[in-house]
Amino acid sequence: MEYIRVTKDNIDSEHICCAISNNRDVQVASKKAWLAERFDEGLVFLKSVERGKCFIEYIPAEMAWNPIEAPDYMYIDCLWVSGAFKGHGYSNDLLDACISDSRAQGKKGLCILSSARKKPFLADPKYLAHKGFTVCDEADNGIQLWYLPFADGAEKPAFRECARHPHADESGYVLYYTSQCPFNAKYVPLVEQTAREHDVPFKAIHIQGREEAQCAPTPITTYALFCDGAYLTNEQMNEARFLKLLSGKR
Repeated sequence: MEYIRVTKDNIDSEHICCAISNNRDVQVASKKAWLAERFDEGLVFLKSVERGKCFIEYIPAEMAWNPIEAPDYMYIDCLWVSGAFKGHGYSNDLLDACISDSRAQGKKGLCILSSARKKPFLADPKYLAHKGFTVCDEADNGIQLWYLPFADGAEKPAFRECARHPHADESGYVLYYTSQCPFNAKYVPLVEQTAREHDVPFKAIHIQGREEAQCAPTPITTYALFCDGAYLTNEQMNEARFLKLLSGKR
């Protein structure tokens, strides 16, 4: 497999994520705009030359849009290999490239979000354990911070206090999200519309800056849905899934 690094110079012409190939799609435009602003902060987006879900995205942890304390670590936003790309060692290729780059930059190690059991849009804990990662912190909602130190005795990354006990201060449904995930550009407005049509209290909080993200009341900032203050899920909702959620709450 050949890989290519997306940069400011080629982002307009390269496909950048998932199965979305049309550059005019609002999801692609949103994601590319978010990426373009991160490259000068050290973000790396490495992907297969073929279209599809085969990429890794990482950034110095100090610049990550998550409430973590991980000085001199590299934070992996996303490592996603799926579909026909699975089973060929591409995850190893991408992770090895991240490790090599991080070592060359003098980083202490890597960190990434996961959970005890596989959750949608989070790294597979079985794969992480196989590659030598271990859990270094855990929030009340079961979201875990895993790390791979490059040397014995390296300081462990940790969640900020604001993320240890995920909550929303308002009643009804409250969604925290960023433009890091392209799906949000399409589905958040649809869920907002569905909530209005069914007279359901719903507030979407679009996190638009790193400092805001690093102070968020949730370890996951790409998508964190709450109901009456309690954390529900990090899985993106479409109209049908949201209506199913509502039916289970009534």
